[in-house]
Amino acid sequence: MVRVPFRAAAHRVRHRLSQLVRPKSRTRKPAAAPGGLGAGSGAPKPYVRALGMLGVVVIGAWLGLLAVGSIRTPVGPMDTSMTLRPSLTGGSKINVSPLGALELDSHIAPLRLDVDVDRLDPVRSQALVDQPERFSGLQDEVTRDVAAGTRELAVRSCVAVISGATALGLVVYRRPRRALAAGGLALTLLAASGVSAYATWNPKSVLEPKFSGLLSSAPSLVGDARSIVTEFDIYQQELARLVTNVTRLYDATSTLPVYQPDPGTIRALHVSDIHLNPAAWHIIASLVKQYEIDVIIDSGDTMDHGSAAENGFLDPIRDLGAPYVWVRGNHDSKVTQAYLEKFRNVRVLDNGRAVNVAGLRIAGTGDASFTPDRTRPVGGKAAAELEGMRLASALRDQEQAGTPVDIAVAHDPATARQTDGTVPLVLAGHLHNRVNEQLKGGTRLKVEGSTGGGGLRAVQNEKPEKVRASVLYLDRSTRRLQAWDEITLGGLGLTTAEVSRHLPEENLEKETPASPSPSPSPTGSPARPTPSP
Repeated sequence: MVRVPFRAAAHRVRHRLSQLVRPKSRTRKPAAAPGGLGAGSGAPKPYVRALGMLGVVVIGAWLGLLAVGSIRTPVGPMDTSMTLRPSLTGGSKINVSPLGALELDSHIAPLRLDVDVDRLDPVRSQALVDQPERFSGLQDEVTRDVAAGTRELAVRSCVAVISGATALGLVVYRRPRRALAAGGLALTLLAASGVSAYATWNPKSVLEPKFSGLLSSAPSLVGDARSIVTEFDIYQQELARLVTNVTRLYDATSTLPVYQPDPGTIRALHVSDIHLNPAAWHIIASLVKQYEIDVIIDSGDTMDHGSAAENGFLDPIRDLGAPYVWVRGNHDSKVTQAYLEKFRNVRVLDNGRAVNVAGLRIAGTGDASFTPDRTRPVGGKAAAELEGMRLASALRDQEQAGTPVDIAVAHDPATARQTDGTVPLVLAGHLHNRVNEQLKGGTRLKVEGSTGGGGLRAVQNEKPEKVRASVLYLDRSTRRLQAWDEITLGGLGLTTAEVSRHLPEENLEKETPASPSPSPSPTGSPARPTPSP
């Protein structure tokens, strides 16, 4: 009973499409009378036929790719499936089910490469476990496997798009010549897409992956930040590291291994604008444990009204498992500040005060205004900038005293901007959005979003605000920023997350030779490069 209307609908769709793309009958029509319409006035216009042909080619090629445009190929110890998919942005996506997926901005083309990790081959993976020295040669093996798989996928995709477009052309036009023309045009489009992908190929994309999936899997899968050494091939080295991480995740017990970060880095967790959301403490504690954080830096607005009644909300800070550096925001009061100063693991920064913690020297200042409910007079931008000038003066004094500051912290970005040229890195919050900017004087400004998802007042919004925090990787000898992971949770959850790896622009310049290790200063502490003037 259902087949009859379905067949009728399918016939009508095919008839409509045929009217657009197939010319009228070749039967010669009588010449039009003078003053009448010209002969062949009922024939489709050329651009309509061209659009119809293009639609047949695109749809046929897409159907061909869906049907046969996939291969199974080994990559190191993993068995994978590679597939080309139509896409408006291009790039590559590596699915590591059930842990999550990695997206790489590898190329710009109307095709995306999907790689699904199906399973870990027990024989090949056991060989790696029994012979750890084989990991050193894994990058060449992985490169060969990926190259072989890509070549096979290219051949399979050519056959798929030609077959799909030709078959659909034959169904629509019912003329072999037009069907072959559709197949040839499909091959041309695929070749153009391949040229575009080759011309825009970015091997450094593996250094800045975007992870989405289980939050607990993110550090082990993405791995720790690593310095770029120009004498090694970036693509081979990092792709092999990714395969190694996946291999370890799919170990015999199928449990997550202990995360082993690079001992050459200091890991700082930047949080901000918690605004009395108790879920933030669970998120921060989870990140501290998973990433083995050395220090937490809070750029303010931990409270909502700064009242003494709210102070109990701060007590979980004692049990976060890492030193906590804090500056006052415009929703935090001096009462809040005095309460936090009593905590043994908290370092409260104000008026340019500097402290040494986790191998870093950090200085900061509290917000110039206290405006919990916006009813009191506000000092505005002028007060924020004046406070920033005081902080910059304190940073210069530290430099002259031989104790240069590595990171400055303020709540308001207007305050933070005044430190340009006096410190390599300055952190802020207040905006509930991320900002990453290289200032003119050489200082990098990083503004964090709301780690509390906008706080409890966010439930009044139509959509809950996302929870944001960042893991900063700093070189242990130079204390300069190597990379950072932007962590985003979709509201009030710990189960899934999005983690994006970013590197400073100077670390992405492959042509620049690697900087030599800094020589010790006369005092015995490592020399720190100063910001460019």
